[in-house]
Amino acid sequence: MSKLLRKQGGFTLLELLIVIVIIGILAVLIIPNLAAGPQKARDAQRKSDLRNIKTSLEEFYNDSNGYPAATSELGAGANPYMKNVPVDPKGGAAYTYTQAGCAGSPSVCTSYTLDATLENGRDSQINNGTNGYRVTSAN
Repeated sequence: MSKLLRKQGGFTLLELLIVIVIIGILAVLIIPNLAAGPQKARDAQRKSDLRNIKTSLEEFYNDSNGYPAATSELGAGANPYMKNVPVDPKGGAAYTYTQAGCAGSPSVCTSYTLDATLENGRDSQINNGTNGYRVTSAN
């Protein structure tokens, strides 16, 4: 009977602690990257949205010799420039569109800025450390 008990081996407390520490270190390294994944995906969507809006704004400018008063005008009319003007993927709010270089009556604007706020503070395309991403007119 004593031979049978001796052959049954188990893990020592030290071996178990080493395995737990290794698992803990791996978790500390992996979990932050997994948590940032959805933020990075939404930021990529924001950047893509702004590029698409910019393309439509430039088409509008070529046809009208000026930029619209609001991005909602891109989806209006018989031949809209966009079917749906994109909004922020997290909150559903419209992106910030600001006209510049406006003159005349009716007002014709020759430049604009289009802004979005990124969630990932370490993004390489952030403007001035404000978590802002900006697209400006080609003019």
